[in-house]
Amino acid sequence: MQFLLGIFFAVLVATLAYQARSLDRNGAVAAALVGAIIFGVGGWRWALLLLTFFISSSALSRAFKNRKLKIEEKFSKGHRRDAGQVFGNGGAATLFAALYFFFPNENWAWVAFAAALAAVNADTWATELGVLSRALPRLMINPLKEVEKGTSGGISLTGLLAASGGSALIAALAASLTSSWSLFPIIFLSGLLGSLFDSFLGATVQAMYYCPKDDKETEKHPLHSCGTATIHVRGWAWLNNDWVNFFCGAFGALTALLLL
Repeated sequence: MQFLLGIFFAVLVATLAYQARSLDRNGAVAAALVGAIIFGVGGWRWALLLLTFFISSSALSRAFKNRKLKIEEKFSKGHRRDAGQVFGNGGAATLFAALYFFFPNENWAWVAFAAALAAVNADTWATELGVLSRALPRLMINPLKEVEKGTSGGISLTGLLAASGGSALIAALAASLTSSWSLFPIIFLSGLLGSLFDSFLGATVQAMYYCPKDDKETEKHPLHSCGTATIHVRGWAWLNNDWVNFFCGAFGALTALLLL
């Protein structure tokens, strides 16, 4: 019965998100699948944690749109999430929700699930709010080098504070739902480190492209915002932003397991 209810609520939430233009059609299907597993296996506590991530990240994606217009050409996709973004952000969390089905009495599945969501929430908050910083970000692997806002691998104080807030929200909710506040520092730190690992990948091996018309480095491929074909200039061609987000969540989850 719980699994059937999970499917129903997952489809309902995905449909509402599609109508609100937070998800495209493929993204809604992917969200329904992810939600069905998390809602159906974990129950309402797991569902609440997932919804907190999705609602807060979607709201921030829409916030301050006018101030973000100049840097949208940096990102591979917009605020309306597709299937790749859904699986990228929710893939690691979904994996540990599925494992909970086989290990229902093990606390580590919940902690890893929460840490994965804390990591992607921290990364999303850092991305959406970090670009509002007045100061230019600095490249993570070379703090002396300033980079344009929105550059993969760039970090700023504003972004770090935002990441801390995003991770803390999920960690606090996860701890309160289980009345185990000793888990808060583990989930919070794991989520924050996961977001920093995301920045590290962005600065080193994430696939990046160049638009010869606008003379800009971008994640967009095969076409830039202006319609010009982009050229691969660095990173592993297969490691797009969706994969980076997946590894961000996975790193957060594995870090939490090590800290338990």
